[in-house]
Formats: sequence, C-alpha cells, structure tokens
Amino acid sequence: MKPTDIASPEYFHKVVDCQWACPAHTPVPEYIRMIAAGRYADAYMVNWHSNVFPGILGRTCDRPCEPACRRGRVEEEPVAICRLKRVAADNKGDVSGRMPVIPEARNGRRIACVGAGPASLTVARDLAPLGYEIHIFDGEAKAGGFIRQQIPRFRLPEEVIDEECGYILDRGGVVSHMNRRVDSLKALLAEGYDAVFVGSGAPRGRELDVPGRKEAAANIHLGIDWLASVSFGHVSSVGRRVIVLGGGNTAMDCCRSARRLGGEEVKVVVRSGFEEMKASPWEKEDAMNEGIPILNFLVPKQVLHDNGRLTGMVFEKVAAQYDDKGRRSLLPTGEPDVTIDCDTVLVAIGQENAFPWIERDAGVEFDRWGLPKLDEASLQSTHPQVFFGGDAAFGPKNIIWAVAHGHQAAVSIDLLCKGEDVTRRPPPETHLASQKMGIHEWAYDNEVSLDLRFKVPHLPADKALRDIAAEVELGFDREMAYHETQRCLNCDVQTVFTAKLCIECDACVDICPTDCITFTENGEEEELRTRLKAPAVNTYQDLYVQDGLKTGRVMVKDEDVCLHCGMCAERCPTGAWDMQKFLLETAKPKAHACHSR
Repeated sequence: MKPTDIASPEYFHKVVDCQWACPAHTPVPEYIRMIAAGRYADAYMVNWHSNVFPGILGRTCDRPCEPACRRGRVEEEPVAICRLKRVAADNKGDVSGRMPVIPEARNGRRIACVGAGPASLTVARDLAPLGYEIHIFDGEAKAGGFIRQQIPRFRLPEEVIDEECGYILDRGGVVSHMNRRVDSLKALLAEGYDAVFVGSGAPRGRELDVPGRKEAAANIHLGIDWLASVSFGHVSSVGRRVIVLGGGNTAMDCCRSARRLGGEEVKVVVRSGFEEMKASPWEKEDAMNEGIPILNFLVPKQVLHDNGRLTGMVFEKVAAQYDDKGRRSLLPTGEPDVTIDCDTVLVAIGQENAFPWIERDAGVEFDRWGLPKLDEASLQSTHPQVFFGGDAAFGPKNIIWAVAHGHQAAVSIDLLCKGEDVTRRPPPETHLASQKMGIHEWAYDNEVSLDLRFKVPHLPADKALRDIAAEVELGFDREMAYHETQRCLNCDVQTVFTAKLCIECDACVDICPTDCITFTENGEEEELRTRLKAPAVNTYQDLYVQDGLKTGRVMVKDEDVCLHCGMCAERCPTGAWDMQKFLLETAKPKAHACHSR
C-alpha cells in the first residue's frame, strides 16, 4: 500500500465518523468538549456555523451522526450527539452579540429565495453578511417551512423556531415577503434578481388510490396537510378511532398528534416490515410508548363507508419475498383480508415535489419523476441563475440535508455573482495541532468513560397526552449532559505517526487496548489486512500506513477500531506517536463578495 497522505483533508475527516456522516459536517467532538467545559455559548456557535439551527435540530434531527459514532462499535449505544446539541441551545444565554455583522452597505446583488424553510434560510444566513440583499418569499405568515408546519409542537416548541429563524431574518440584509406565494418563475426572474434559490420543499402528499377513497373523503386527510392544520390551530379534534397509513416520520407525528387530539384507538398501518420502515427508530419507540400499535405487512385494499360516512378500511396481508439479486417484492400471503374500524384516516405514504409555478419554458429542465435536473455539487439547474436545495432538489429528506444544500447553494451563488465557475468547489479549511502539554498531559480528556448512554427524561405520559403543545422530551440537565459528554471518544484527536522517530520497540503495539497497531511487511491492501494484529472487519474505514522505518517494514493502524485514547503516544519513548486535534470547516462564501454593479 502507498503511505497515507494525512495532508489530504478527506483522510482525517473520514476518521471523525460523526462529522463525516453529518451532511453539514458539524465538528461534533469539538462542541461536545465545550459542553463538558460548561462553554455552552461557544458550543452553540460551533453548531450554528455548521448546522444553523442547533435548538431545532437538537430536538428533531434524523441524527445520521449517531449510527456512525465510534462509541457504537465498542458498546451498543452511540453518544447522544443530537441531545447534547440541545443542551448547548438550552443553556447558551444571549448569543446575539456573537452573530456576524450584517453590513449596512449592500454589494448590489439581489437574491430571491422561494420558500422560507431551512434551505432558503441557510442561503440567507450565509450570504447576508457578505452584503447580498436576500428576498425570501413564502405563502405562509411566518418563516420555517415544514419545520413550523409539520413538526408538532410537542416535539418542537414554537418559541425555538421563532428564535432561530429570527437570528437570520431580524438582523438586516433579508427582506421577508410572507403571505406571498410565487406563481411564476419567469416573472420572478424578470424582477432582476441575480439568482433564484428554490427551497420550496416537497409540499404535496402522495394520494391513496383505492375504492371508497373519494366517497369517504370528508374523514380522510393527507398527513402533511393535516399536520399543518393542527400546527396553525385549524384542527383541534380527531375521530375516536384513527388509522395512520405510512411508515415514515410524518406518520409518527400524525399518530402521536391524533392521540393528543382525542384519538383513543390510534393504529399505524404499514405495507412493509417494521425494520424497513423509514421512521427513525426513536420515533417508532416514542409512538409505541404512547400506546400506539404498529401493524406491518398490510396493504390498503378498500375504504369502507356508509353513504359517505367512513367506517373502516380493508387491508390485504402480504409478505416480503426476495429474488436472487436481493430485490424485494411484497406478495399476497393468501390469508383472509384484515378489516380495521375507524372514524379518521391520515395518509402519510410519501411526499412529492410540486412546481406548478415553474413554467416549462423557463429554462429549468425536469426529469421523469418531476425533479429538477441539477449539478449535484453546485445545485445549479439547467437555468444558470436558478438553484435548488432541500426537499425541492432531490425529494424528501430532512432538515440537516436542507441545511447542507443551503450552504452549497450559497457558495454557488457567490461564485456565480463573481463570474466564476460554480462547479469548481472551494476546499474546506483544515487544522491539525498537537495536544501535547507535558510528558503525561494532554489538552483534552483522553480517559475512556465506562458509562452507558444516558436516557433523556420525558414528560409523564398522562400529562403529555393531555396537551398537544407540551414538549415531551425535557432534555438533559447540565450534570447529566456532562456525564454524557464523557462518553465521546474524541475521534477528532488523531494519532499521528512520524516514522523517522520510531525505533520499532513495539511498545505501542503492546499497550494498545484494541490491537489496532501492527508493524509488518507491506503488501496489497486486501492481503495486508489479513496480517493485522486484529484483522479489520470494516473495510469502509481506511488503514493508516506509514513507511520509512529502518527495518523496511510499515506501520499499519486500523482506523476503524482505534479509540483515540492516546496510550500509544504516552507509551512511546521517542515521541514517534503524537495526538493532534483535527478540525475541518466546510467551505462557505467569503467576505470578498462580488463588487457592486
């Protein structure tokens, strides 16, 4: 194998599994250490620069960082990364003075953002401090998009949404056009905007097409529309017996909201298996903890009604069958159909993009699924001035992906306005600094905590189910948060090896608690992996290989199982091993924005 190039930004970034997995690449261990030190405002701002909505995401994020967490490889549960983010938000105090200054003098460029959801707000957050004038259009009265419309208040209090949207909308540089729905892209471009960002989400729920649907329409509702009506106070009750169709997070929000609005018998019905449901595991767990059963492998077949009054639904029982290529089909089992009585049906079987306001001769091309044709890196459409992000770009995902798209699009728009190639993406900024303070002292806590994951306190069910606005998760207090921070393995503090200092005494090999270090002859990667002291099982994570040893051997370290405990560096008599903190900040538009026209 070739020696590892640790100067490449990608190498150590990938080793920091949580940051690598986060679409916005939030430096997770960095802010967790700040929380441990009681530096909550600092931790909040580290988050804010990356993911823009720490208080919102600390309650609602899909947490792609947690399945990647290295802690989950040494015990069952990862660090509660998401809930620690909320701790920073809840304890930060007043951070308004830490926000970047919005210049009074504009740079002459005007950008239109369609939709006031997380993607558009991120574009505004990134570009307003550079002197851009951002105009945000939305058909609703308040900003937030699906954050405000579809996430129930028992998961996300409205004051948190108001606060974090306010950091973007209320400091200058952004002109809000609320209650104004854009109905023509061509007309918007004609207003002279230098670029248009489309962050309008996936606003159309997928319909249920079975016999009886139209006749019983009065009591069958699309989940996303129903949740919006609940959020805005237009709906305050529901039938006693409720069926929720669908296995995603929207379905979980629907069933839990229905319980709080008077649903006594609420059931979730899913066509797939329980493990294949798209809902996050904790969302399913929360729903079941509130007495909501999840019925799997049932496909809607018919809506039952009595002269238009909904009475129930009929479902066909299916089972998963797989072909020789692993492709799944749901086939009828031949068992009798299942009939479930109900008064209300909430349909949450998917969402679709809808762009009726984009004329098909406006220069934006769409694929056969109705999605815009985009450059995946720049998010530029076939119209060079029009960019997409969030659910509007590639279909429904989640908030953190919308934020990541907003950052990418902001860079692209800035490059466009400067007359540069939007496909030439600027590199991230990286820093690598030794944590050595003395012979046995490090500038970080390298002791591995033996604690298991701490559980977040919840409001008692009898109180939670009586009030749809009562927040269910109470969050960690400071003491519990501190103990949870200690479970972090500081994966951003890297083991850096200098071969010319090594005397090949094997002291590091002897002391390593996970047997991740091997000195051996070089070879091709596949064969070399078989000769490691503890053969690697996860080939996705790289091997750290360094040559230049006096014996001609190479040092090989399996990055997958390293605990970053620093014992190799402490034990090494020559200082060949050092613990160096790696910090990566993704590229964002810089202050040298384009000149005024």
